[in-house]
Amino acid sequence: MTDTAVPMLWSGDLPSTLDFYRALGYTVTYEQTRPYVYGAVEGHGCALHFADAPPGIELPAEHVGALVMVDDVAARHAEYTAALRAHYGKIPAKGCPRITRYRPGQSRFSLVDPVGNTLLVIQRDEPMELEYGGSRALDGLARVLDNARILRDFKNDDRSAIRALEAGLHRFGATASVVDRARAYAALAELAVAAADSDRLAHWKAELEAVELTPDEHAALSTDAAASEVLATWLIATTPG
Repeated sequence: MTDTAVPMLWSGDLPSTLDFYRALGYTVTYEQTRPYVYGAVEGHGCALHFADAPPGIELPAEHVGALVMVDDVAARHAEYTAALRAHYGKIPAKGCPRITRYRPGQSRFSLVDPVGNTLLVIQRDEPMELEYGGSRALDGLARVLDNARILRDFKNDDRSAIRALEAGLHRFGATASVVDRARAYAALAELAVAAADSDRLAHWKAELEAVELTPDEHAALSTDAAASEVLATWLIATTPG
């Protein structure tokens, strides 16, 4: 026989918590308010249980509650995005609840429920040994870009990613390749969208458009260049009607 581990998360207002997971497609398998609060949901063969915090314990605003390993992280993000948009009329991207954005090639994203329980949704075959930025095989602005990618996509730390990119451009911009400079401008434009900073978005898009690229370089940078618009569409789109 094998053991089964079931994450125990904080319940908050149990009906609201269960309603959130129900909106994501989970099935509520247990709901009890007396003599104590307890609830459970199940979806995709994964169970999550919820209970009140012990008396006298002050919960942090957000806390990692569970790792959820999935076969197709991109498909799961699309599924949750559609469900949340249908439930709220828009994507909750800030505060609690929220879902973090997903870029092609990412192997994980975060889902934060109304209580602050955080589910890290991870591609099942994500490499055990990840390069967490600043690869020694790279140098100059290329290394800065690698580090900013980890800050943005794995640590959800946009502010640090912005600081790293701006400092990297200041230090290495004059000697960096045009492709790396364009990637940095595109990354900063995307981060400006995430921060809802229209002035910085206009600035970095103008810098990106001013870079002279060959047709092959334009093609290679197409995904990066479009990232800010893709994110803006993801954030603003609402459910019809």
